[in-house]
Amino acid sequence: MVKQHQHKIIDCTIRDGGLVNDWDFSVEFVQDMYRGLSAAGVEYMEIGYKNSEKLLKGGASGPWRFLNESFLRDVITRKTDTKLSALVDIGRVDEKDILPREDSLLDLIRVACYIKDVDKGLDLVQKFHDMGYETSLNIMALSHVMENELVEAFEEINKSPVDVVYIVDSYGSMDNKDIDYLVTKFQRLLPEKELGLHMHNNMQLAFSNTIAGASKGVTFLDSSVYGMGRAAGNCTTELLLSYLKGARYDVRPVLEIIEKHMVAMRQKWDWGYLIPYMIVGALDEHPRTAMAHLNGPDRDKYVDFYDRLTSVETAPSTRN
Repeated sequence: MVKQHQHKIIDCTIRDGGLVNDWDFSVEFVQDMYRGLSAAGVEYMEIGYKNSEKLLKGGASGPWRFLNESFLRDVITRKTDTKLSALVDIGRVDEKDILPREDSLLDLIRVACYIKDVDKGLDLVQKFHDMGYETSLNIMALSHVMENELVEAFEEINKSPVDVVYIVDSYGSMDNKDIDYLVTKFQRLLPEKELGLHMHNNMQLAFSNTIAGASKGVTFLDSSVYGMGRAAGNCTTELLLSYLKGARYDVRPVLEIIEKHMVAMRQKWDWGYLIPYMIVGALDEHPRTAMAHLNGPDRDKYVDFYDRLTSVETAPSTRN
């Protein structure tokens, strides 16, 4: 069993789960989620993206994709001990949309970027830090990052005020050996920074990888209720709460959220373990190809999909 005091759970259901249904969550659902996670003892709830609608074609996306402070205040009428976070992407956020922390309901702003944009990510981190926010840098697609790129990035990260640096398994392809290796490397080269884990469940290893990292001293653990997240989804909040136990966490309020809202949502929207997601995870490929396949007429033709990805002629030629 992992020591209780070491970690903080960030539930990402509204933000990452929104990638499944275009953020089509009702206000009632988000309010129930916040109340339930608060009662469960979860430390943070990620309530969406703080990206700019002006910089990103929003289409019919729900309001959780482009969080507005006045809207947020209508939704969360009473803050609990559970802090609120939002995530921004490089090139998709208008800094003028971000209020100083003292005027915002948000406590933590997380910056997601690929390794080539770490400098831009750290520029945003500095700005948000200066505005009073807790900050994190989430380096995506780590399984495709070269060693020398990572070492160079660490030199810049060490100079930054960023609070938390994330190990992100974007393609759901990592196993416990990868987590052990990366956590050890991050701890050695970023000795002053807290670490976080964001795992995807393509290989049914999101929970296992999360607790493997927690046992090595990783502080921030991402999860989502019922595993709801892009493609194969994330480490499940209810499983993490049940495993960590202790006086601080109570899984029952999260089970109530699932029973009241998410059983029906699961009938409407696909996420979690599906064979095409397993295949792209095993091949360390971006899930977009599996998502496209599952939206097509031949979604259950797994052998054809596997053959298409593994034959020399048709395998994806670029990775990003």
